[in-house]
Amino acid sequence: MAVHGTRNQCGRLPEAVPLDITHTTRLSWELGSRVIDDEESTLEGQWHQSEAGWMLSVYRVTNHTDLLQLRTPVGRERFYGVTQTEFESALSTLEAADHWQ
Repeated sequence: MAVHGTRNQCGRLPEAVPLDITHTTRLSWELGSRVIDDEESTLEGQWHQSEAGWMLSVYRVTNHTDLLQLRTPVGRERFYGVTQTEFESALSTLEAADHWQ
């Protein structure tokens, strides 16, 4: 049975996040937390959705990889690995999106 209208399959970002990133890798909460706590990772930016309460933090974890930490409106954290170049290409969409600051 096919499911239509969902982007949240195979590690894709939820619909609420206005980023069109094709290649994401969903990490477990435990692994994602360890990676961002590592002293080699640096916080590159944070965005908040004013309507629903989503929070997106982006960490640089290697020379070519960013880690997206997504906090849902109910406080759950999800982690996604993305290439730095693909995130930078999609960043203008996030910055232009209504309700994301």
